[in-house]
Amino acid sequence: MNGPERPGPPVVIVGGLHAEARRATVARLLADVPGSVVLHHDLATATAGTVVRTVRDATGVLSAGEAPLVNDCACCALREDLVPELVRLAEAGGTPLAVVELWDSVEPKAMAEVVTAGGFTVTGVITAVDPALVLPYLGNGDDLAEGGLAAAATDQRTVADTFARQLEYAPVLALAESLPGSPEADDEDRELLAQLHPTALKVPVGPGAATAAPAAPAAPAALAEPAAPAAPARPSALARAALAGFDVEAAAAAQHPACALLPAEADAHGVTTLVWHRRRPFHPGRLYAALEDLTCAAARSRGRFWLADKADTLLHWDAAGGALCVEGAGPWLASLPDAAWDLVPPVRRAAAALDWHPEHGDRCQHLVFTSPGLDRDGLARVLESCLLTDAEYAAGRAAWERLPSGFDTLLEV
Repeated sequence: MNGPERPGPPVVIVGGLHAEARRATVARLLADVPGSVVLHHDLATATAGTVVRTVRDATGVLSAGEAPLVNDCACCALREDLVPELVRLAEAGGTPLAVVELWDSVEPKAMAEVVTAGGFTVTGVITAVDPALVLPYLGNGDDLAEGGLAAAATDQRTVADTFARQLEYAPVLALAESLPGSPEADDEDRELLAQLHPTALKVPVGPGAATAAPAAPAAPAALAEPAAPAAPARPSALARAALAGFDVEAAAAAQHPACALLPAEADAHGVTTLVWHRRRPFHPGRLYAALEDLTCAAARSRGRFWLADKADTLLHWDAAGGALCVEGAGPWLASLPDAAWDLVPPVRRAAAALDWHPEHGDRCQHLVFTSPGLDRDGLARVLESCLLTDAEYAAGRAAWERLPSGFDTLLEV
């Protein structure tokens, strides 16, 4: 994934659908890291056939230009134009930090991989969030295209699933509260964010959030003592997060459904996370019939599961905004011959070993549901009803494979 290393400034990627929070985060980085430069591609002009690029620092715009669409895709144009701009910045020298501010619906995973493949070092990925808007965005099942946020004519993503991926990929969340025109966040909002991404470093950046420590006021000249050497200013929490380091390959592995680091059980401030883990396979027909109820039961649900009639295929569950995406994510390791295990990444083998069962191997149901007001008992009953009964389970795999499946159309197999 990594290209040849280039000399150049460290790169931090700042993204997120919460545009005001993102702009506040970028402004804080410009203030906290003197001399830093921001690169931004505005995809709102894509319908006119171009993407507008600006490069600016704390004093204003340094340069601006346009990049043509590539294959009618604004994101493709961004990918083609970003690395050459970073090269020009590197050749000019003197930049302590390059901030790549992503346009609203651009997801940080793709851009972090592009920058790394171009030979630059990504030292941080930050998603800017207004905590008061987390639930409204997770509940928004509208297509991005309806709000003018699609990155290509073929972009079929929704607001909810795009926001969820932006939120969960970044190891750092910049929390911008009390922004003009935004509602006040409450404990439920903050708890929802904490349960959705419990491992993230959360850095406040809104009005009143601490920045680098200001210098002490000068004493009157007549009273002044001889000046002592000034101690170097301690970098702000946001600046430290931007330069802390980022592993693109580890971040990709953490998003793979086979080894994703899913949230743990939690229940606080009206928000609940249910972790549902079982060894018995789902009956494909009963699960399919229950999909609407399960999808709408929580603001966010995700994980991996297996169907009795497709026992060799690891299936990915990804739901937000009342919409569910189910897709195959490759084979369960238990279905592979021993010789093929050498081709599997170590992190995947380690995840399988932690979840290994003497009969089923790494096959399991591991689904996580997070929401305010979650009916965990009712949800668990629906999930349990979708598993094979004792009689169906005892019939064995040959009988399971003959079960009628409603998932063939959904999985396009």
